[in-house]
Amino acid sequence: MDFLKNISFANPEYFWLLLLVPVIMLYYFIRKKQLFPVMKFSNVSLFGKQEKSANPKLISYILYSLSLIFIIIALARPQSSLSWQYVTTEGIDIVIALDVSGSMLAEDFKPNRLEAAKQVAMKFIEERPYDRIGLVVFAGEAFTQCPLTTDHDVLLNLFKDVKNGILQDGTAIGDGLATAVARLKNSDAKSKVVILLTDGFNTSGYVPPLTAAEIAKSFGVRVYTIGVGANGYAPMPYKTPFGTTEYQKVEVRIDEQTLQKIADLTGGEYFRATDEDALENIYNEIDKLEKAKIEVTEYSKKSEEFLPLLIIATALILLEFLLTKTIFKTIV
Repeated sequence: MDFLKNISFANPEYFWLLLLVPVIMLYYFIRKKQLFPVMKFSNVSLFGKQEKSANPKLISYILYSLSLIFIIIALARPQSSLSWQYVTTEGIDIVIALDVSGSMLAEDFKPNRLEAAKQVAMKFIEERPYDRIGLVVFAGEAFTQCPLTTDHDVLLNLFKDVKNGILQDGTAIGDGLATAVARLKNSDAKSKVVILLTDGFNTSGYVPPLTAAEIAKSFGVRVYTIGVGANGYAPMPYKTPFGTTEYQKVEVRIDEQTLQKIADLTGGEYFRATDEDALENIYNEIDKLEKAKIEVTEYSKKSEEFLPLLIIATALILLEFLLTKTIFKTIV
């Protein structure tokens, strides 16, 4: 079936000739009595019990109709195509550093901050097919979920596996940023970018956020920081001792000052996302700011595929001829 996806027809107007096939079959049924005259006998006991035989004319019509179908498809000139691209780009390498701490389960975003952040980031990835993109997740510690890759299908699948609880809880912003920079430090891309998304203050880890920012600056990495969370209070789910889920209002506290300093120090920008639409607009803005010059040259090769169809049609006609001269031979 994958082969059929690459098939096109140079002369599809010939498919109108397929309307002849039902006309031929209709003609057969209308003239059936003329094609098979009946001889009446007063007593057929002399013939004995006769086995019901195949209808030779019907089989001939079916074989002719099938051969006609294959000939018409051949006339439509089926062609298989092979295409490929050469892509030239200035090169942008991007690592998304995503906070997966417990506070990202707050439901001021729908269904919660973490899932909303994942969905928007995945859309951002799909719209940048030529960039190498990686993923770092952090909470109380940091981990590379996916190194830089152009295989975005793999990256998107790994994105789906991201959830709260895969790391020790906490908010190690500095470690998350430093791990993302480590993924970019040996990159030879002309532009190296980290998108850092968090909803809190640095509460754990070994690397202070501003120290990680200095490291990013030394390697020429630009950092866009995003503080995610509604203004005021947000509903936070928690499990009761009875196993049920309850909600409590918690104050939204984001270290905007530090996030702004990280962005300023590295030549990036700081954004505040208070809802899903704002978060998507932020990614759209980053998408505009980080554009690579891309030159795409497309090549395609088409091959004619009508010959097998003509061979099948010829074989059906020969089969009908042989059956008529042997098994279905009639007395004239």
